[in-house]
Amino acid sequence: MKAFSTQHGIHLPNWEFLSPAPAIVDDLAGNFGFSYVATTAGFDHLNQITLVDAEGRIVRQIYGERFNADDLAEPLKAMITGAPIPPQTSTLAELVDRVRIICSVYDPLTGKYRTNYALYFEIAGFISFMFFMGWIAWSFMRKQRKDGIQSG
Repeated sequence: MKAFSTQHGIHLPNWEFLSPAPAIVDDLAGNFGFSYVATTAGFDHLNQITLVDAEGRIVRQIYGERFNADDLAEPLKAMITGAPIPPQTSTLAELVDRVRIICSVYDPLTGKYRTNYALYFEIAGFISFMFFMGWIAWSFMRKQRKDGIQSG
């Protein structure tokens, strides 16, 4: 991260850009619920903020392209004051936003993220396949019941 920040001219006061030892990157990322995919340009990942309390417990994870004070203020205030942190709830808008973020890939030519529509088709194909398999199972069970009633 230090090399990345230098390469991209990121000089922020009070920020330290750190990277763990390469041998523990996968375990560390997994423990934080962070995922990434290796690419020819380095790697793609979701933007994620993980808030960790003084005991090292993850208390909130925030995903998105941009973060604002509202995303952080309440959980940080609760952590500082010792107040109970309300459980994180997911709304339909947050679910849609997560799918949109997952379907975004970094384009090194433009230096921006773009939507990878192939991932939407893969998700839709998986959901369609699961519905089809459910329909087959339901039809099979209905036929077995019908055959059992007729033979009994």
